[in-house]
Amino acid sequence: MQGKAIDRLSSNMEDYLEKIAILEEEKGFARVKEIGRLLDVKNPSVTGALANLEKKNLVKHEKYGYVALTLKGKKLANIILNRHRMLFRFLTSVLKIDMKTAENDACRLEHSMSEETSERFTKFLEFIETCPEDDIPEWLKNFSYYLETGKRRRCTKQHVDL
Repeated sequence: MQGKAIDRLSSNMEDYLEKIAILEEEKGFARVKEIGRLLDVKNPSVTGALANLEKKNLVKHEKYGYVALTLKGKKLANIILNRHRMLFRFLTSVLKIDMKTAENDACRLEHSMSEETSERFTKFLEFIETCPEDDIPEWLKNFSYYLETGKRRRCTKQHVDL
């Protein structure tokens, strides 16, 4: 169900939900002006998007007032936000992508990823992040070394069946 709900929204509308959730998280409320600032769009564009999201029962918007996610909107925004944060962590922690590039790429990737793939990425990160420091997989250490030096360490196993 979660994947289907996301599929019905454009990536643009997902971005609005995500930014409203971030504003509610940080400030306790969201307003048209702040949403526009975060998305780098003008207020009339924000107002139009909010009307669309309100029709789908994802936000409540008082004219010239606050914007709030509905329960349905919060659930969907949390899926999108969690997916974004997971992708950002993967890109920066595992692939060692710089933060700015990772932020931009996570924003683009979050919209096209299936729920199944998102769950696998999350489990993969949990697996790596819960390894004791001295139990980090050798291949991950070797990958970090390769990124830093351009040199490949000798692998202990030559072939992996994937």
